[in-house]
Amino acid sequence: MDGRLTLKTVAAAAGVSTAAVSYAFNRPGRLSEPVRERILAVARELGYAGPDAAGRTLRTRRAGAIGVIFTVGLSYAFSDPYVLAMLSGLTEVAEPARTSLVLIPFDLGADGHDDDGLREGLVAVHRAVIDGAIADGPADDHPAVLALAARNIPLVRSSTTASGPSVCIDDRAAGVDVGRYLAGLGHRDVTVVVACPQPPGVPVPVVDEATLYPYSALRLAGIREGLGRRARVRVVSGGRNAPESGRAAAALVLDGDRRPTAIAADSDMLAAGVLDALRQRDLEPARDVSVSGFDDSSLAGPAGLTTVRQPVREKGRLMARMLLDPDFTERRVILPTELVVRSSTGPATHH
Repeated sequence: MDGRLTLKTVAAAAGVSTAAVSYAFNRPGRLSEPVRERILAVARELGYAGPDAAGRTLRTRRAGAIGVIFTVGLSYAFSDPYVLAMLSGLTEVAEPARTSLVLIPFDLGADGHDDDGLREGLVAVHRAVIDGAIADGPADDHPAVLALAARNIPLVRSSTTASGPSVCIDDRAAGVDVGRYLAGLGHRDVTVVVACPQPPGVPVPVVDEATLYPYSALRLAGIREGLGRRARVRVVSGGRNAPESGRAAAALVLDGDRRPTAIAADSDMLAAGVLDALRQRDLEPARDVSVSGFDDSSLAGPAGLTTVRQPVREKGRLMARMLLDPDFTERRVILPTELVVRSSTGPATHH
């Protein structure tokens, strides 16, 4: 194929105008079927695949796509029920609007200073042919956020700490609900399991809270507030948000000298790992150690997990509407949460 093939090349070979060639690829209803078929046949013979998407965007300011920024690898993201629910909400709005989703991984590695990850992420953001972007969680100083701002790409995020448009929940208030509930059951010795920027399954017995994801820091602060000053709160992690991280974090406290009466995980994925760790030690949730999660994802109900319900699909829908629906003028939406009590929690028992 000749890389210099253009609309003009095809138009000259087919004996039509360049506009007719553009219509054949982008607006077929403007041409009769025989004319369109003849143009496409000539294009195939020449090896012309169609107008360049990036070039078309520069002219029309409409790529017909929005980017979804993932601060983790895509293989991990698609294992998370929260992410899948959010994507489902996005597509409910994007599909009727004939808008595609461009998935953009921007993984900075365990310590947040992976030069290769940074370089690859920046290249992906700068090359993406998109009209806007959605990101779940990154702070204002994240390189992806800064790169999108440099391109003047509209961005919607899902964090209460984000400047600019956002659809979020009040993570701290939801954490307060968890803490107050556990305190009401008599729990005064509570371990909080959080996600942190480490590989999944790596025990972190002393967490540097300054490095926590914004949502984790807010939920932790809320749980502490809800439990009150008399409670003993230990914060541990097992790495990024994954069941193996929950198992590793739970092992730190279940195998220690002083077992907590409750473990509050800041996601259902982590809580699932905590429940696994209990089963491995023949301990029963609620009877021996109470366990709570966060999100009320698809795995929470079958596991009998007490958790905070947030409307994840609705979050995805509203984030997409902020970018795609001109009649949707709100720039900041805070969605409600609800504490859902199930069988994984019960009154505190003294060990």
